[in-house]
Amino acid sequence: MIPDHGAVWPIENPDYQTRLDEPLKVVFDIMDSPDSPDQINTRIETAARFLNMHAQAGVPVENLQVALVVHNKASKDIVKGEAYRERFGVENPNEKMVNDLLRAGVQVIFCGQSSLSRGFPRTETIEGVQLGLSAMTALIQLQNDGYRLIKF
Repeated sequence: MIPDHGAVWPIENPDYQTRLDEPLKVVFDIMDSPDSPDQINTRIETAARFLNMHAQAGVPVENLQVALVVHNKASKDIVKGEAYRERFGVENPNEKMVNDLLRAGVQVIFCGQSSLSRGFPRTETIEGVQLGLSAMTALIQLQNDGYRLIKF
């Protein structure tokens, strides 16, 4: 589903079977980021790995419901093109991956508190990223909607 990110390997004859007929609703709490602005955020890439792995295993795309809640140090990773270059002097290594995830139907929710406290206004975020009141609010609401929290 995300060909350029999230490498996975097929597992032949697993003992614990993946259920293909039920939704997998997952929310990833993305708060950390590499210190260097030219490094990809592997925590975001985990969502690509999740999608690729389950699609490869035969889970129908409509059963894969994925959300990312981005806050804290990871706030910089959802900043688009020129704004990222102006701040860090390099291209955002996460921009293509975030766009690919958005195209695959992943919700990317940005913490409004981090937006203001870290100085990343919504006008600088990648198109399609949703601004929420807070990461805490989004995490609670998604879990209330049946999403399971994965924190790596």
